[in-house]
Amino acid sequence: MYSNVATAILHGIHSVPVLVEADISDGMPMFEMVGFLASEVKESKERVRTALKNSGFCLPPKRITVNFTPANIRKSGSAFDLPVAIAVLGALGELKEETLKEILIVGEVGLNGKIQPVTGILPMVAEAKERGICRCMVPAENVTEAMLVSGMEIYGADSIQKAVGILNGKEKPVRKKAYNNIEETGNTEAILDFADVQGQKLARRACEVAVSGMHNLLFLGPPGAGKTMLASRIPTILPDLSETEQMELSKIYSVSGLFAKRERLMERRPFRAPHHTITAQGLAGGGSQPKPGEISLAHKGVLFLDELPEFQKNTLEILRQPMEEKKISIARLNGHCEYPADFMLVAAMNPCKCGYYPDMQKCSCSKSAIERYLRKISGPLLDRIDICAEASAISFWELKEKEKNESSGQIRERVKRVQEIQRRRYQNEKFCYNSQIPSGRLAEFCELDKEQEAYMEQVYRRQNLTARSYHKILKVARTIADMEESGRILPSHLKEAVCYRSLDKNVWGTV
Repeated sequence: MYSNVATAILHGIHSVPVLVEADISDGMPMFEMVGFLASEVKESKERVRTALKNSGFCLPPKRITVNFTPANIRKSGSAFDLPVAIAVLGALGELKEETLKEILIVGEVGLNGKIQPVTGILPMVAEAKERGICRCMVPAENVTEAMLVSGMEIYGADSIQKAVGILNGKEKPVRKKAYNNIEETGNTEAILDFADVQGQKLARRACEVAVSGMHNLLFLGPPGAGKTMLASRIPTILPDLSETEQMELSKIYSVSGLFAKRERLMERRPFRAPHHTITAQGLAGGGSQPKPGEISLAHKGVLFLDELPEFQKNTLEILRQPMEEKKISIARLNGHCEYPADFMLVAAMNPCKCGYYPDMQKCSCSKSAIERYLRKISGPLLDRIDICAEASAISFWELKEKEKNESSGQIRERVKRVQEIQRRRYQNEKFCYNSQIPSGRLAEFCELDKEQEAYMEQVYRRQNLTARSYHKILKVARTIADMEESGRILPSHLKEAVCYRSLDKNVWGTV
C-alpha cells in the first residue's frame, strides 16, 4: 500500500514543502529511506521502527520504502520522524487516506513513542497557511507557538498513539494552556530610562538623531563615562514593531530555538549585546545546520558591541556586508540560505587601551600602543558608521545635578513623529528611513544649495572623506532637518552632521 504525508524543512527563516511517501510491498524485509538525506534523517528509520513497536504497532516482514520529495533538496533535522511514522502507518492501513490530506505534520519521535518539540514551528505553520493548508499537527509543546498563526486548525500530540487517535477522530487534540508572555525587555523598560542619565547632553542628542533615522552610532570616551548606560537605553526610545516586523522577527527566534513559550509574537525590538569573545560564526550565524547569528537576532533592533576594538578584527569585518545589504548570506556545501539583518549598530570604545587618550595627563599609553589599538577598527567599517559621538567624563556636579532629565517616553514620542515624516516621504519607495536612501537618490532627497555644496567641498577635502562618509553626512543632515520639521536641509543641520563625522577623523587622524 502507498501513503504520503506533507511536512516541511527550514531554509533560512522560510520553509520548503516536503512530501514524505511510504510504500509497503512484498519482497525481502527491509526499511529503506531515500531522497538526499542527512545522517540524522537516515537514522530516523531506527527511531521510527522502535517507537512504533513500543507504541503497539508491529511492522510486517515486508519491504518498506520511504521517499522524500523533492529529491534535489538536502533533508536535515529531526522534525521528519513523526511524518515518517504517520506515512508508514498510513501505508499499513492504520489511518484513513482522507485524514492525511491537507494537513502538515512535524515532530521528533523518541524510542518510547513520545513526540518531542522541534524548532522553527512558526515559519512552517505560517507558510503552510500560505500554501492553502489549514490543518497542522505539531508536538504538544509547540502548540502555543503554532497557534500564533491565525486561521489554522492546530493539533498537538504528545505520543504516536495520540497522533493516530487524533487523525482517526478518536482522541481530542492536546492543547496547552497559554503561558504568560514575558519579554526579555518587558521588565527592564520600566527600569532603564534616559531620565537616569546625568549629563551627556551631546551623547543623548546623538542617540535621538541616530534612532530617528536608524543610523549606526559609535560612542567614544573614557571608562565610566556612561557609554554602556546610554546604549542599553536606546531600545526604550525605539517605536514598536509593526505586525509584519513582529512576524519576521518571531520567525528568526523560532528557527533559533529562542522563541520560548510565548502566547504572542515578539512585540519589542531586540537588543543584542554579544561579548567581545564571540566567534565569527556566532556573530554571522552558520553551522552544519545553519542557524541565525547575533546579526540576525538583532533584526529590526539594536546590535550593541561594547569594547569594540577587543573583538577579533576578522569578526568585525563580517559586519560590513550586512550593514549595507540588510541581510546575510550563508553558503555551505549543500546550498546557501539568507537571514534578515536589518539592525542598528551601536558600538562603544575607549580611545586607547588605558582609556584616557588624548588626555596625556592621564594616558599611560605609548603612541605605537594607541595606534595599534585604534587600527583594530578598519577604515571601511568606520565609514559605515553614520554618527560618532563623544561620551566625556562626568563631573561631580553633573552627577549631583537635581534637574529632571527627559524620560524615554518623551524622546520616543519625538522619534515616532520623525519616523512618520520619513514613512510618508518614502511611501512609494522600497526603503523607509533616511539611513537607507540609495546613493543615486541623495540629490533628490538631500538637495543642497550652492553655498552648502561649497561648504561640503571644503569639509570633503579637509577631512579627507570618502564617497560613503560624505553620503552618510547628507543622510544624517536629512534626519536632523526632519527633527526640526524642515523641508530643506539648512546650514545648521549640515554643520551638526559634519560634527558627528569629525570626532572619528580627529581621533584616528592623530595617530
